[in-house]
Amino acid sequence: MPSFKQMLIDIAKSIVEFPDEVKVVETVEGDNITLTLSVAESDMGKVIGRNGKIARAIRLLMKASANNAGKRVNVEIR
Repeated sequence: MPSFKQMLIDIAKSIVEFPDEVKVVETVEGDNITLTLSVAESDMGKVIGRNGKIARAIRLLMKASANNAGKRVNVEIR
C-alpha cells in the first residue's frame, strides 16, 4: 500500500518555496484517510493555485491513488 502521507509531502515540497515547512497530519478511520497539509503562509498561494486549480489537481491525484488501493483520501489545506 502506498504511503499517502509521503506522497502528499513529496508533491507539496516540489511546488513550494520553503519545503522544510511542509507538514502533513494523517488521520485514519477505517478506509477513510484525512490528510491535513500545512505550508508556510507565503507558499499558500502556490499550493492552492489560481481559482484552486492546483489544490484540485493535488486532491485528484491523491484520490486516484487511494482508489487503486481501495481507500478514500480527503486532503485539507490549512
